[in-house]
Amino acid sequence: MAKWADFVITAVRYDENQEHIIKVKRRLDNGETLEKEEERTRSQVVNAIENKGYTYVTSYKKNGEWYKGKNVSIIKVDGKKYLRTDSNKTTQDNLGELPEF
Repeated sequence: MAKWADFVITAVRYDENQEHIIKVKRRLDNGETLEKEEERTRSQVVNAIENKGYTYVTSYKKNGEWYKGKNVSIIKVDGKKYLRTDSNKTTQDNLGELPEF
């Protein structure tokens, strides 16, 4: 497995309106395997991308194997930051069809 990013997001938890991510489950991508899963808050992920320069992608598991999803970026809409895998200017987080926890 080639290194996809610094971290891989494998699941999300949204608020009650399903608009904003509260937490994610992520794994360190060491280039050969994905490390142990850990939870991070939305603000921790935003900080890691903006201030520490870390890269994130989504990933899904199929038949026991991890597959690369899409790159995660921060999109600003009306001065607010959203975690997205696309460049749409909608006012909600969107990391695709990741499982929720």
